[in-house]
Amino acid sequence: MQAKTLMIQGTASSVGKSVLVTALCRIFRQDGFSVAPFKAQNMALNSFITREGGEMGRAQVVQAEAAGIEPSVDMNPVLLKPEADARSQVIVHGKVIRTISAQRYYHLTRYLLKMVEDSLDRLRSTYDIVVIEGAGSPAEINLTKREIVNMRIAKMAHAPVLLVGDIDKGGVFASLVGTLDLLEEDERNYIKGFIINKFRGDISLLRPGLELLEKRTAKPVFGVVPYFRGIAIAQEDSVYLEQGIDSTPSSDLDIAIIHLPHISNYDDFDPLEEEGCRVHYVAHPSELGTPDFIILPGTKSTISDLTYLWRSGLAESILQQARNGTPVVGICGGYQMLGRSLHDPDGVESAEESVLGLGLLDVVTTFIPEKATTQVKARVVADRGLLEGMKGQELVGYEIHMGRTKCDGDTSAFNIFETPQGRVDYFDGTLNEKGKVLGTYMHGLFHNSVFRGTLLNSLRRDHGLAERHGSTVIEKAKHYDKLAELVRHSLDISTIYRIVEEGINE
Repeated sequence: MQAKTLMIQGTASSVGKSVLVTALCRIFRQDGFSVAPFKAQNMALNSFITREGGEMGRAQVVQAEAAGIEPSVDMNPVLLKPEADARSQVIVHGKVIRTISAQRYYHLTRYLLKMVEDSLDRLRSTYDIVVIEGAGSPAEINLTKREIVNMRIAKMAHAPVLLVGDIDKGGVFASLVGTLDLLEEDERNYIKGFIINKFRGDISLLRPGLELLEKRTAKPVFGVVPYFRGIAIAQEDSVYLEQGIDSTPSSDLDIAIIHLPHISNYDDFDPLEEEGCRVHYVAHPSELGTPDFIILPGTKSTISDLTYLWRSGLAESILQQARNGTPVVGICGGYQMLGRSLHDPDGVESAEESVLGLGLLDVVTTFIPEKATTQVKARVVADRGLLEGMKGQELVGYEIHMGRTKCDGDTSAFNIFETPQGRVDYFDGTLNEKGKVLGTYMHGLFHNSVFRGTLLNSLRRDHGLAERHGSTVIEKAKHYDKLAELVRHSLDISTIYRIVEEGINE
C-alpha cells in the first residue's frame, strides 16, 4: 500500500514551508506514524552528505531528523547549487551530473521528472506518510510548463495541499488570494486550505480577516502559527543572515563570519550562536570591527568569491586582523582562499586559470572535476595555538569539495581515519606555524562539542574572559519537540489528518 501524502506550498520563498514540514514530520512521528519528507527539486547552497556519500539539501536532512529517520537522497532527488555566471551545478540522486545555465536546465525536465517520480515511489512504498515541500510559489505563471516541484508534484503524488502565507512580511491576504486566483481550476482543487505563518500580536484582531478570506475563497484557514524565537532549526536560505542574528546579553566572544556572495553550509556555525558568542555576518569592511575570531565559510564559487574579497576591501581587512594576531579559520572554500594561490586549469569553477589567495597558509589548491563527498571521522594531530591541548581528540564531520589542496611541510591539522566505507588514512587541513590560522575541508567542525568548548575557552583565556564549562547547546530532539508542540497547538491537526486520509479524488 502506498503512503498517504500531504504537501506544503507557499505564496513565496521564505514563508516558512521548510519549518512547517519539519514540524509536521515530528508531529506525525510522535503520533506513531512512519513519515518521510520529500522535496523534488531544491535550490540551496546548504547541503549535506549522506552515509552513502550522496549530496542533498540540508532542509530535508533536518526534516528527516525530525521524523526520526536516516536522510536519503530520495528525499531530495534534484539539488541545484547556484554558481557564479548564472550557472548551477545539477545534482541528481546525490551525484553531480553537470553544471548548466538556467535555459539549458529546462531541457532536462523530462529526465528529471522520471528521477523525481522514482524517488517518490520508493518513499511511498516504505513509509506511512510522505510530507512534501514545494518551492517558491506555485503561481510563477512563466514557469508553469517547466516546473517540477509544485503543482506538477502534487498531481504526481495525489497530494492535498496546504498553502502557507507569511503575515510578518505584510500583504498576506492578497498573497493567498492572488496565488489561488493564478492557479488553474484543477490546481485550485488541490488547495485544501491556508496556514498563516509568523504572526505577532493579538489574534482576535486577525479574525475578521480570516473570516473574509474563508468567505472569499470558500477554503478554510487551518491555523495561525506565531512568530517564534528560541527554537533552533537549521535554515535552508541565507535570507535570515541578512536579517541579522540576535545576540544574548551574556555574549562574550565576538565572532565575525565573512558573508560571501555564494556562502554555503552556514549551519556549520549554528552551535557558536548557542554557546554565548556574538556571531555576526560581515559583507563590508566597515562591518568587521575588531572581532576575537574570524571565519571564512564554505562557498560554491571559491574563485568568484575570492575576487569579491579583494575588490570589496574585505581581503585587506582580514589580512590586517591576522597581522594583529586575530585567529582566522577557513572551512572548505574558505580554506582554499587562505592559501597562496588557486588554480583551475580545466575551468571547473571559473574562466580564471589562476588567482592569488590571501597567503595566510602555505598551501596551493587545484580544482578537478571529481567531487569529494563523504562523511568522515578524524583525529586532531596538531598541538599548538588554536589546537593546543587537543591532540588525539576525535571529531566527526563531512567533506564536499572539488579542489585538492597541497601543503608544504608538516603543518597538517587533522588525520582522517574512517569513512562509512571503511578505514582510511589521509591528512586534512593546515595550521600555520603560530597556530593562529587554521584551514580544513571538514564541515561540521563546530558541531563537535568538546572541540568547540576547548577552542572557545582558549580564545576566552587569550582575552581575559571567564571560561565556560558545560555546553549550552540544546539537543536537536528537544528543539524538534518544542516546534511540534507550538505547531500542534496552532493548527487544526485533526482536520489535517482527515484531509491526509481522504487524499485527492480525481
